[in-house]
Amino acid sequence: MNILIMGASGSGQTTLGKALASKLAFTFLDADDFYWLPTTPAYQEKRDMDSKLSLILSAMESKSVVVAGSIIGWGSALENSFDLVVFLSLDTDIRISRLKVREQQELGFVDDEFITWATEYENPNFYSRNRVKHLNWLASQQAKVVSIDGDLSVEHRMILVLSAMNKATE
Repeated sequence: MNILIMGASGSGQTTLGKALASKLAFTFLDADDFYWLPTTPAYQEKRDMDSKLSLILSAMESKSVVVAGSIIGWGSALENSFDLVVFLSLDTDIRISRLKVREQQELGFVDDEFITWATEYENPNFYSRNRVKHLNWLASQQAKVVSIDGDLSVEHRMILVLSAMNKATE
């Protein structure tokens, strides 16, 4: 079984993904690890489309995975490989607060350009990742989709995902 967890930056995709993968003994993959080349500081240089797609498909081969992040536009071979898609929604102020803390902890500074980018998620006309693009993509999926809204604990979110998994296999 392959699970995708997606939503706006700061909505808890990675946190939930790691916890879920650990509980299920699945492999955890962060889409950012395939999207970005390793640089210092991180997140400065994007991989080309063919490389990131090839790398993530190879990492998924012959195992059950939880992937955290947006993979929209990466290609149907990846986009159609999930049995369950989890869409996380969270208030913008909470997300941005989390992102600032994460940036400071991981990078040692807050990247104002990234924070500005992340605040645009609710803007339907934003050129990059946004709620409307995500919802449109979700509506086209064959996989079971579960939406989780609000600032719920990781444990509560896991219960909701595990319940959806059980329903998907009935």
